[in-house]
Amino acid sequence: MPREAEPSVNERTFVLHALKQNLRVDGRALDSFRNLELSFGDEFGVVDVRLGKTRVLTRISAEVTQPILDRKFDGIFTITTELSPMASPAVEIGRQTDPDTIFSRLLEKALRRSNALDTESLCILAGQKCWNIRADVHVLNHDGGLVDASCIAIIAALQHFRRPDVSVKGGEVTIYTLAERVPVPLTMLHHPLCVTISFFHGGEVAILDAALQEHQMSEGEAVITANRHGEVCQIAKLGGMPIDALVLLYWVEVAIGKVRDLSEIITNALYKDAKEKNVGEMTAELSAENARFA
Repeated sequence: MPREAEPSVNERTFVLHALKQNLRVDGRALDSFRNLELSFGDEFGVVDVRLGKTRVLTRISAEVTQPILDRKFDGIFTITTELSPMASPAVEIGRQTDPDTIFSRLLEKALRRSNALDTESLCILAGQKCWNIRADVHVLNHDGGLVDASCIAIIAALQHFRRPDVSVKGGEVTIYTLAERVPVPLTMLHHPLCVTISFFHGGEVAILDAALQEHQMSEGEAVITANRHGEVCQIAKLGGMPIDALVLLYWVEVAIGKVRDLSEIITNALYKDAKEKNVGEMTAELSAENARFA
């Protein structure tokens, strides 16, 4: 079974000694993120996120399907994750490891179970037809901060995505193409983002956005999910060393501040992409054309 290359004894000693002096190998402060870059594809709902050397590509797709029997007024929202050997040599094709399962479940709890997407707005015809929104997350390079980067990618892709417009007349559903009607953005109830905190030296030292080398040396981690309104959606402390409650509360406040900063970066990137592609002018043109043929 392939394994990730572990840091040598000298590397471990050097990094841990530096952290005890509030220093990081890459020169960042203990509570700072790596450089975040977002680029959007030509199609709606395609986003490429780079967090340092970590790279995640997310694509949102939509199809009309039958709703779940016990939730006939709701649409469906699913998240699928894919890690390939290209992202990390420790990944084996066709073999689901515990870290892969934890990664998928954290994203599920952070985004789907927190009702980030309004699934009721995806209903077309109660009990018969609804939209199935699927987020495909492809990890292209893994250098730490995988949960944070993937959460950013999904939230940005959901905001960037546009689904086809539909109309219902007498039980008959009509789906319009882009040339016929302006595509419709998804209804988001809030925009939760994940911030991962890594602990060292018995909890005396903690850092944000650990690189892969730092992640391999950490004694414990906590994933905090919050939105820009200061609402905490999830605190996941999966094993590792115990953390004092007051220390955790302090880092929750720090994480909320970082979530606001990340939300602003996503908003600015979406605005810049819309401006470059003249989405406003295209929407106005399509609206005028729809009004002319109405």
